[in-house]
Amino acid sequence: MLDPELQELISGFPLVTEVTAEMLPIMRAGAASDADALLAGRAISRREVTATASDGTAIPMTVITPAESTPGAACVYWLHGGGMILGDRFSQLDIQLEWVERLGVVVVTAEYRLAPEATGSTPVEDAFQGLRWVSEHADELGIDPNRLVVAGISAGGGLAAGVTLMARDLGGPAIAAQLLICPMLDHRNDTASSRQYAGQPGIWTHETNRFAWNAVLGDMPAELVPSYVSPARADDLSGLPATYVDAGSAEVFRDEDVAYASRIWAAGGQAELHVWAGGFHGFDAVFPEAALSVAARAARTRWLTGVITRSA
Repeated sequence: MLDPELQELISGFPLVTEVTAEMLPIMRAGAASDADALLAGRAISRREVTATASDGTAIPMTVITPAESTPGAACVYWLHGGGMILGDRFSQLDIQLEWVERLGVVVVTAEYRLAPEATGSTPVEDAFQGLRWVSEHADELGIDPNRLVVAGISAGGGLAAGVTLMARDLGGPAIAAQLLICPMLDHRNDTASSRQYAGQPGIWTHETNRFAWNAVLGDMPAELVPSYVSPARADDLSGLPATYVDAGSAEVFRDEDVAYASRIWAAGGQAELHVWAGGFHGFDAVFPEAALSVAARAARTRWLTGVITRSA
């Protein structure tokens, strides 16, 4: 059941039961962001930088710095949503800008190659190389490499989880915390909440989730999908940094997100979990002024404030 205010707001919103290959180019065009308009008039500086993927492909990234930033600032490395099939580094930019302006953090928002043009581990490996670049250029960016938070929403949340697992297993870069907003964590698409939101139009449905994962995985056998791509497959969730996970109660990813936080606790880690009653997938990104959205954003900002304060 949806929150009543969100139910009213979404009633006039274009919804589909399943994204198809024919719809994808139209959706990508509609999701394109006007970064110049979003950043105009703000007390920030913007810089374009480029990391390099393992195959030599350029990975564009944008560095957003508060106008009065001082050396040694905390940094949020941001990965955008869109199911790994659409979106760009300026998607959900208002969430990042709130942290820049309220908390004084530097945000680095990164591109990664999208499916189906890029498949398998390419998106998460692109994201990891971007993170490595940020850590290696900390002095140049005016950030403290020990105050680096990896964050993302939806597919970006899943990639953030995958990048954090990679950093743990490969011995760095150091990550102070991971902030996973309604993350896309499990390619199996077979939880109770995934099945619950099948066969009905929505922001992100069981069928659309299946389409997106098929686009990412291609012909890869399900049992061979790496845990960096589908973090719910990770056997060991110990040794992870402080983690924030949230989701709506009325969305496909609810149960896989709850399970991920629960498994971090079981492994002895620290996680904060919020399930927002009546929230659909990405509700606070779509309708940021709704009361439930305001509460969700405030809870994340409070948690992030604590993380960067303690890391100082």
